[in-house]
Amino acid sequence: MANISSLGIGSGVLTSDLVDQLVEAERKPTANRLDSKEKETQALISAYGTLRSAITELRLPMRQLSSVENLKAFSATSSNDDVEVSVDSASASRGNYTIQVDSLAQAQSLASGTFNDKDSTAIGTGRISLSVGGEVKNIDIDSSNNTLQGIADAINDAGIGANAGVIDTGNGYRLVLSSDETGTDNAIRISVNDGDGNNTDGSGLSQFVFNDTTQNLTETVAAKDAVVQVNGITITRSSNTIDNVVDGLTFDVKAEGVTSTVKVTQDTGAVADRVQSFVDKFNALQQTIQGLAGYNAETQTGGLLSGDATVRGIQNQLRSMLTGVVPGLENAGVRSLADVGITTDYKTGQLTFDAGKFQEQLTKHPDDVAALFGEQGRASDAQVEFISSNINTEPGEYSINVTQAATQGALTGANVGTGSVTVDSNNDNLSFKIDGETSVSIQLTAGTYTRDQLAAEIQTQLNSSGALSATGKKVQVDFDATSGALSFKSGTYGSESNVSITSVDTNSAADLGLSVATGTAGQDVAGTINGQRATGEGQVLFVEGTSKAAGMQVRITGDATGNRGTITYIEGLGERTVNMVTDMLSADGVIEARTDSLQDTLDDIADDREQLQARIDAYRDRLVSQFSAADKLISQLNSTKDYVTQQLAALAPNNNSKN
Repeated sequence: MANISSLGIGSGVLTSDLVDQLVEAERKPTANRLDSKEKETQALISAYGTLRSAITELRLPMRQLSSVENLKAFSATSSNDDVEVSVDSASASRGNYTIQVDSLAQAQSLASGTFNDKDSTAIGTGRISLSVGGEVKNIDIDSSNNTLQGIADAINDAGIGANAGVIDTGNGYRLVLSSDETGTDNAIRISVNDGDGNNTDGSGLSQFVFNDTTQNLTETVAAKDAVVQVNGITITRSSNTIDNVVDGLTFDVKAEGVTSTVKVTQDTGAVADRVQSFVDKFNALQQTIQGLAGYNAETQTGGLLSGDATVRGIQNQLRSMLTGVVPGLENAGVRSLADVGITTDYKTGQLTFDAGKFQEQLTKHPDDVAALFGEQGRASDAQVEFISSNINTEPGEYSINVTQAATQGALTGANVGTGSVTVDSNNDNLSFKIDGETSVSIQLTAGTYTRDQLAAEIQTQLNSSGALSATGKKVQVDFDATSGALSFKSGTYGSESNVSITSVDTNSAADLGLSVATGTAGQDVAGTINGQRATGEGQVLFVEGTSKAAGMQVRITGDATGNRGTITYIEGLGERTVNMVTDMLSADGVIEARTDSLQDTLDDIADDREQLQARIDAYRDRLVSQFSAADKLISQLNSTKDYVTQQLAALAPNNNSKN
């Protein structure tokens, strides 16, 4: 009888290798299917990643083209290196200018007499009043700081736009004082309240007096303004940076007595290069799409994304946007990309660009080309200005209605008549708070003024204030002969606009009609845009919510109320493309949605692998159990076989003897 073997024993028929082979035969079909599906899904995710990158590349050149400044692209050249010029294309225009530099601005420097030491000798006590740029600081000098170095440190700690130091001349020590900023408006004026009772002599703190009447300090460098001639017109500025003379141009002058010719031209070639960059990125995107989703008729094979609905949707959106007329430009000189030399090859879907035609149209129709790519609001009322929109604003025409014009905050002093007034130490210091946030102190120049001259002097000191210029705040000062009072008006509009007087001298109320008081705040503009109530901040109306006009901001100037015409909002192709690409790439966009779906598929495959492994483990366990049971049976049969064999062998001799 042949031997029967079980798992691990016997003849080797029911072995562990046989279990492995049976398990692998059970696992392989499903595993192969999951491997194939996983490989395909990962390839699709990679393909969408490639598509995402190509679409992302399209966003930068279109964002550049959506900027009005980039579409104008003015450049300027200077014939002399000592006159540098920079350009703000948003407000510049073509032109030629002759710049002659008569003098450069410089900061004032003052120096004291010579002292034997700087740290031990007491100079005097009292108060130093330091005025720089219209700001006044009172510095108390006592026994803790009445040395030369102590006074220098106290001035530096005052933070008033001047710096002090002590220099060793070799023959003694001198206090030197310099303005931080150039120009006559930043000249230093010093008066004192000397503890010795004499405020102007050459002893004690009086040694540091320097004002219009007493100069006990030596002026080593005079404060000086920059003086330039622009096309023969004399311009004065406190610094060597000359702006607000020619729209969009800033001149930096570096030497006196030089002349330069500045030419401002529109660099149409630079704009064309930006358009070419967009065309190149768009064509690269089309090539990427062709590689991923195209069909080869010769090989009759398609790309990995061939027939993909997401890809078709992206292509259709781009094609529809780039080949149509931009809403709002239907009657303009430039209406579509084709009008500026950008056409589509219907066979490949790629763009071709005629740079010469584009530059010609840019020169001929600059505003229309700007609107073709960027955003633009065209107002029918000259006192209505489009500011901005957001992604929710829809192109179209919107009516503007104003129910309340914006006003400026103002303060009016008391009636003190129209006679002349003398300014002295009892009424020369005034402190203001502008728009509730900017504090400024000024010191009026001593003298006798008519009321109009007084208003002009206060205006001059406010205009010279570093605190105001640092925040861009302005105040208009006037004298009304009818009311006999000074008036102050903030340069800003709206409910945050106001002028308050926070401190005055002893005789200011009686002599100037000015006392501590809070002015009347201005009003914000109020009205509607396209019939929807708009929010007003100063002169700006803006629409919130989800309407067609949501996100639109317009500035309303003038004081007229009622119907203020219309705003035609044009959203150019650059702005629209940026918004469309942003939507495509967003967390809720079509590419992310497709990628998330594929990632879910990978997760499902991982789950299927776990289920397969669990099923295979159970199958193996079942085989091992069955084989083990068979092993036990085979072992029993083998034992029986051995017994029978022994018995038969024992009977064999007896059988032979009988024979």
